[in-house]
Amino acid sequence: MRYQSTRGNSPQQSFLEILLGGLAPDGGLYLPTEYPQVTKEQLDSWRGLSYADLAYEVLSLYCDDIPEADLRALLRKTYTEQVYCNGRTEDKAKDITPLHWLGEEQGTRIGLLSLSNGPTLAFKDMAMQLLGNLFEYALKK
Repeated sequence: MRYQSTRGNSPQQSFLEILLGGLAPDGGLYLPTEYPQVTKEQLDSWRGLSYADLAYEVLSLYCDDIPEADLRALLRKTYTEQVYCNGRTEDKAKDITPLHWLGEEQGTRIGLLSLSNGPTLAFKDMAMQLLGNLFEYALKK
């Protein structure tokens, strides 16, 4: 997959090429040149996956320059019970982002997804823990 700058004045690059670079040279953000389409069948097949395996299914659509086994290993290293066990009372640590149903309003269920069980007890852990592992991987290449 290729990524292009939102300002349009930088060369297209791959996922690993933009990972360590930050902003595009023209000051824009990199976005995919095309967005993958996910079918209802794919979505249905993802139900019940672990957080790491679901993350693999989604991220692999945008990152084709990290081999499948390496990407899967990075995600399984990142999203573990040991890392996301903080701030819990009744939730199981294996549920990386537990979903709590709060009730129903006008026939619609309302849920709250817990994203603050990582090392810093902030939602940013969901991305930053992976980013650190991706940086480490890219720097070794």
